[in-house]
Amino acid sequence: MKNNWIFPAEWEKQQGILLCFPHNGNDWPGKYEAVQWAFVEFIKKVASVEAVFLIVANEKLKNKVSSMLETAHVNLKNVSFIIHKTNRSWMRDSGPIIVKSGASRKAINFNFNGWAKYNNYKLDKHVPAKVAEFLNIPLEQATYKGKPFILEGGAIDVNGKGTLITSEECLLHPNIQVRNEGFTKQDYEAVFKEYLGITNVIWLGNGIEGDDTHGHIDDLARFVNDDTIITVVETNTTDNNYKPLQDNLKRLQTSTLENGKTPKIVTLPMPKRLDFDGVRIPASYANFLILNKTVLVPTFNDANDRIALNSIADCFPDRDIIGIAATDFIWGFGTLHCLSQQIPR
Repeated sequence: MKNNWIFPAEWEKQQGILLCFPHNGNDWPGKYEAVQWAFVEFIKKVASVEAVFLIVANEKLKNKVSSMLETAHVNLKNVSFIIHKTNRSWMRDSGPIIVKSGASRKAINFNFNGWAKYNNYKLDKHVPAKVAEFLNIPLEQATYKGKPFILEGGAIDVNGKGTLITSEECLLHPNIQVRNEGFTKQDYEAVFKEYLGITNVIWLGNGIEGDDTHGHIDDLARFVNDDTIITVVETNTTDNNYKPLQDNLKRLQTSTLENGKTPKIVTLPMPKRLDFDGVRIPASYANFLILNKTVLVPTFNDANDRIALNSIADCFPDRDIIGIAATDFIWGFGTLHCLSQQIPR
């Protein structure tokens, strides 16, 4: 019998946030310089309220980043460096998920494989081990029926009480970016129960257009407390996101929590369609990051920024809501939540 390990909700007390300073300019073609300074601003906002565990590729980059952080007046007392070369910076997906049982913590390695899409992820595979070693906590590799089980942190969101939200497009599509071949909902639910303490799963349908993770939940719907879910909706009926997001909304409205009750549903607008260099990019306000005292929300120079910030503020009356300009980040197909992973206290 396993201990009752559970993946805490993001709003529960955090020791800090895991980040990885971008060193692969290929993720942001033409915008790499801008992204580095945007990232410094992101670090500054986190370090003002809690610890930052910052992965850097090598000593040379560490020195460069330290001087950038000093220039931007970042609270360096709250920044610890972990030297490890990665392929990319998306810690939500390649980093470990930290679970708790009482006062004990352990890191779960969910066998990152480049979203079953990219080949250059071999360095990212070692991130969970490096982080667990740095935090001095045990590391467990997720398996199911004797095989490695693959899951990205961006594919799930939890309320810390036993309910998890995910999407069918990401985990159950039979032939696009297949993470775990032949898996059924029952298989996933068994793994979620074993490793994350999940007793109840809410399955949404499809993700937003342009999302190269193929349906990550952290662009769609997020828990904001034990019994409330905020979800993005598209008001333009001719937009390709309109129908799938309406379908997700209906699914949430008829879903139940682990205690049998219906969750409260809050809606969040989508920013206007964003295209760059001939590509639609997956901008979403749902990619916010909850910290101990603040919530950082990606903004897109859009009239809906204000509405999104206000809607999220209503959900977190005890936290400051801070918009972070994310039009440069999103060119890499992800923003604040995708780039980070919380370390529960």
